Amino acid sequence: MSNFIVGLTGGIGSGKSTVAELFAARGAELVDTDAIAHELTAAGGAAMPALLAAFGPAMADRDGALDRAAMRRTVFADPGARQRLEDILHPLIRQISSARCRAAVSPYVILAVPLLVESGTYRQRCQRIVVVDCPEKLQIERVMARSGISRAEVEAIMATQATRAQRLAAADDVVSNDGDLTNLYRQVDKLDLEYLRLSSEIAKANH
Repeated sequence: MSNFIVGLTGGIGSGKSTVAELFAARGAELVDTDAIAHELTAAGGAAMPALLAAFGPAMADRDGALDRAAMRRTVFADPGARQRLEDILHPLIRQISSARCRAAVSPYVILAVPLLVESGTYRQRCQRIVVVDCPEKLQIERVMARSGISRAEVEAIMATQATRAQRLAAADDVVSNDGDLTNLYRQVDKLDLEYLRLSSEIAKANH
């Protein structure tokens, strides 16, 4: 069991997934709350009955999975809808992510949480928080290129997230992802060594 949990977060388009994979490649177990959310809302997913009861059968696509585009439109149009969605998904995500962190056997676990700063409760579960950071201009360009959505849509999503300053204020460690891959690998290598050192100190103290 790993007692050392590193919460990893960053704004949309910051490169969280890339950085999470780099830690995983160095041997850290990765618990990704976004991936868990996808599992819960896939066809036959554990959250689907409650979601369809709350939002109606039109929220399922042909296969029975959550129609994410329809849900996104509903949530943007109705602030109360976001709360209802979160009330269904968040407790399940927390339960599954906690179980996976407990089951992990690597010296430290990367717990990737897109809205870690916004949710407030993840801070208590993490020994360190690492924020993947890049200039907002770069965030917007990356998301437009990746998702094919307009600048206004990206800015609307960013407006629902913590600001860059709020994320940086919550960080114990910052990975700067401004496009220089060599520099990115070097930062992850350095943090990997630091987390291995800290986790081994905790492990010794617990024995």
